[in-house]
This record gives sequence, structure tokens and C-alpha cells, in this order.
Amino acid sequence: MPVNPSTAARVDGWFARIGLVLMPPRCLICLEAGADGHDLCLECQKALPWNDKPCSRCGLPMPEPAAACGRCLRKPPPLDRVLAAFNYGFPVDRLLPRFKFHHDLAAGRELAEAMHAMLAGALPADAVDRPQALVAVPLHPKRLRQRGYNQALELAKPLSSAFAVPLLRDGLRRIRDIAPQSGLGALARRRNPRGAFAAGSDMCPSHVALVDDVMTTGATLYECARVLRRAGVHRVDAWVAARVPSR
Repeated sequence: MPVNPSTAARVDGWFARIGLVLMPPRCLICLEAGADGHDLCLECQKALPWNDKPCSRCGLPMPEPAAACGRCLRKPPPLDRVLAAFNYGFPVDRLLPRFKFHHDLAAGRELAEAMHAMLAGALPADAVDRPQALVAVPLHPKRLRQRGYNQALELAKPLSSAFAVPLLRDGLRRIRDIAPQSGLGALARRRNPRGAFAAGSDMCPSHVALVDDVMTTGATLYECARVLRRAGVHRVDAWVAARVPSR
């Protein structure tokens, strides 16, 4: 017998509420009780390092908000705007590795919700001025098989749904497997992603936002932006969970 959708939704809701009573959320950082339905306690939520004074062009944390930092004024990057939810610091520096390398989807959910909250306040109210599509920074097929999922894509999916912006799953392809950026110095980081990406089969519109988990030097996102621009995209933004401060 077919189940009425509204009945199924109520049953799912009951089970979710029972689950919260029997297994209340625990903080992913300190294991204290989660607060307000989050997998973070109140103190760890208060410690979140929101990036509320960024350079609008590259997302770099600044003493005061600015249209462009000194580096972007000297050499404008290929990204038009970077929106980063957090500075890369405690406790985000604990959540991101758990999500990226240890299949911790609860950490990914917390990061995606934070990105949604940040974007809801930063994006223009007029949908015409928003990106027309999202493109998650791709993994090389070999690395995707090893990891089992693309953390950038897992962040992009709920944002695509929340803001009703199409997600192009093949807007970009990674055609060269490169050394992990995390183990390289600044100069090697800038050179490493060159030639690693190509335009995919999905036709990108004129305004696209790249989605990734963390932006350090920006080398990977800048290379992705250059490839998209060569493919005919006029404006490329980036939405990231965290921006590493200048060292």
C-alpha cells in the first residue's frame, strides 16, 4: 500500500525528535553537549572566527573591511569577489580536516550552514546580480576514488539548493593529479595548479561562483578562474568555508 507523503514526513519527524532525545548532539570539538541543534557547544560556537572584515576581492582578513587589499591593488586577481565564512583558525581548523580527510559529514554540515548564513547576508537581494551557476573545485579521478567524495561538491550541493542556483557538476575537470597544496611552500603552491584544470562539458553562463573548502594562497581558485574565463565566463566569484590569513 502506498504511504501518504505527509504521513511519511510526520513519521520521519518523530524519529528525528526521538533521536535527538536518545542521542543529543555532541560538540565535535570538545564533546560537550551541542547547543541549538548544532554539533558544536555554545562556547565553541562563540569561538568561531567569522571573517567579518575581508578584502572584497580576495577574502583576506583585514583590520577593516576594504574593497581591495594592497596585494589586489598591485595585481588584481582573476576572481571578482571572494566570500569566505571564516578565518582559518580555531575551531574551524579542527572542523575542516575532519570533513576533508576523515569523512566527518557532521563537520561538513556545520561548515555548509555557516557558509549559508554568511552568504545570506552578503549576496545582493536582487537575484539578477547573483551568480548564475555554481562550480565545485574538482578532484582528480584518482584522488576522488581514494577519498570517496569531493568535499567542495558536498559544500556546494546545499548552497545550490538554498539559493536556487544551478550546480554544474562538469563545469571544470581536473586533468592533472598534483601534489597536495598543504605540503608545499608559498611559491610551490602558486606553481603547482598550473595546467591542472580544463573546462568541462557543462556550458557555463557569464557569471559563476566557484565553491571550495579553504583558500590559502588562492592559487587553485585563481587557476580555476583563468580556465573559466578562457571558456567564456565574464565574472568568476569564489565561495569558501575559510580563508587563511596572510602569514
